[in-house]
Amino acid sequence: MPVISVPEDFHTDDLYVDLRSVLDAPLYLKCEGFNFAGSIKLKAARSMIADAERNGLLTADSVIVESSSGNLGVALSMIAASRGYQFLCVTDTRCNLNTRRLMEAMGARVHTITEPDPEAGFLGARLDHVRQLCASDNRHLWLNQYANPCNWQAHYRSTAPSIAERFPDLDVLFVGAGTTGTLMGCARYFKDSGRPVTVVAVDSVGSVTFGGPPAPRMIPGLGSGVRPPLLDRSFVDEVVLVPEIDTIRVAHRLAAGGFLFGGSTGTVVSGALGWLAEHRGGGRCTAVAISPDLGERYLDSIYQSNWVSDIYGAHALELGPLRTG
Repeated sequence: MPVISVPEDFHTDDLYVDLRSVLDAPLYLKCEGFNFAGSIKLKAARSMIADAERNGLLTADSVIVESSSGNLGVALSMIAASRGYQFLCVTDTRCNLNTRRLMEAMGARVHTITEPDPEAGFLGARLDHVRQLCASDNRHLWLNQYANPCNWQAHYRSTAPSIAERFPDLDVLFVGAGTTGTLMGCARYFKDSGRPVTVVAVDSVGSVTFGGPPAPRMIPGLGSGVRPPLLDRSFVDEVVLVPEIDTIRVAHRLAAGGFLFGGSTGTVVSGALGWLAEHRGGGRCTAVAISPDLGERYLDSIYQSNWVSDIYGAHALELGPLRTG
């Protein structure tokens, strides 16, 4: 076992679940939640902070500020605490209570936006607040995960090469689309490598990232009310949109098998199952999906029956047969 002195130095990058054991699906799930930040966002947080330090933008007097639905906020809280920086997270009412408490436990301040922008939703309102903070006090440093190339570069350097090494015969990779940092890093890597890997972006219904109409979304993590500046559609082969009720059902299927994953994982796995059934039904295929986090932070939402019933209806947890490849 490694011996570490700072929390960001630990991350398990080579753990996969063979979902044939749970869903009878030809899909391997790359688990990114095993680190002290609890999610894949640790990679982007480390990369953006290191870049700001190298360029002299981050000083002892700086106040790191970022808009986050939760996971990046926790990762930045952890690194800020470890390195002695101040951190202010701007989130909204969809952020899980446990996530806000985690950030505050590590010394971060959390500002919760309660009213969405009429056109750009909660994300638009969060970004407006961040811009106002930066304009009011030059100590505020916005890392801007939505446009910072260090976000996707972190996955180009680590996540994608790790998958490529473990699965030299990879046919298709499913990646959730939030800021699109993970998606762009992986898609760019496989396009640059010349390997014939189909990269499928999985997004939530109601997200505008790939041009769909906006609609309310209650599960944090994937989807966006503002098209992410990092996105370059030319690197993405296909897009799958998943209704949140399917996210819930797949997450509960996984939990019933003893694997408690977060909402984003439910979305990505649901999208992957549908795509594989349509495009690879009965055929041999090596497929990998990326799981951004684990499920403990979602116990009061997607794993709470009253929450699910109130939002999606009592039928939401009636688990019918899943489409698999």
